[in-house]
Amino acid sequence: MRVLAQGFALMGRERDGLRQPGSDQARGIALLLAAILGFTLMDATAKHLTHLYHPAQVVWARFVGNLLIFALIFRGAMLPLLRTRQPGTQFARALMQLGSVVLFFTSLQYIGLAEATAIMDLNPVLITLGAALFLGERIGPRRLAGIGVALVGAMLIIRPGLGVFQPAALLPLAGAFTYAAGALLTRIVRADSVATSVMWSAVVGSIATSLVVPFFWQPIAMGDLWAFALLAIFGTASQYLLVRAFSAAEAGVLAPFGYTGLVWAGIWGWLFFGQLPDRWTIAGAAVIVGAGLYVWSREARATRKEPCATTDPR
Repeated sequence: MRVLAQGFALMGRERDGLRQPGSDQARGIALLLAAILGFTLMDATAKHLTHLYHPAQVVWARFVGNLLIFALIFRGAMLPLLRTRQPGTQFARALMQLGSVVLFFTSLQYIGLAEATAIMDLNPVLITLGAALFLGERIGPRRLAGIGVALVGAMLIIRPGLGVFQPAALLPLAGAFTYAAGALLTRIVRADSVATSVMWSAVVGSIATSLVVPFFWQPIAMGDLWAFALLAIFGTASQYLLVRAFSAAEAGVLAPFGYTGLVWAGIWGWLFFGQLPDRWTIAGAAVIVGAGLYVWSREARATRKEPCATTDPR
């Protein structure tokens, strides 16, 4: 708890001008890598719980657990932290995060952790596309081709029209879109503190799921309390790290490092559930990662050329 509280205080000092710009990108990458590790551990815990409880109850526990942890950290400062100059954007961002969690956790009842994660890992490419469409970043035919190839990789995993196709595979696909939307909205609300952003996510998610969970509630066994506690801890810490990452570095810089989740998901799926991805999942994941890295390389090349463009005599 103390570490999180100190981290929020550090972000306040960084916003006051003590941050060193040259270290922002490296800091953002390190924060994202830690966030991805935490999210995959949360996902593995959620997969365990969704075999015992309805996904609505697991999602509810994830967000209410976040809110309880924040209540312990901030106490009387919770309400002031909800103040924002962009309430509509914060609300939309929180809904996108909620949608991602609902879609992904529900899919874990039916498909493997590695498969669901591979499909969700379309989001770095979608972030690049969204940054071009909504944040004004330029995008050319090669980047569009990379995005198209990534979608082909997703289709290799989902395999629509074949006997192995599971409709549940469409859930993480939709989750990839909501995740990308949430990441882009996080960039837009950078004027707010990290504490404000994560508090909005916790409050909106807790209220929305509390309205639904009574219809699916079942008593929680004492032997499962540890898993619900880990779900809240991993979710809170990872969300905090994610918001800090996107506040520190550009979305295009961070995007390719999201693919480390594929490695962790494969490890947890094998270690905890005895599930190994099939050759189609591996092939599709490789295509998605390759396309994502290609799009990222185009972004990096364009960024290096930007200073030259400013000297154009026209």
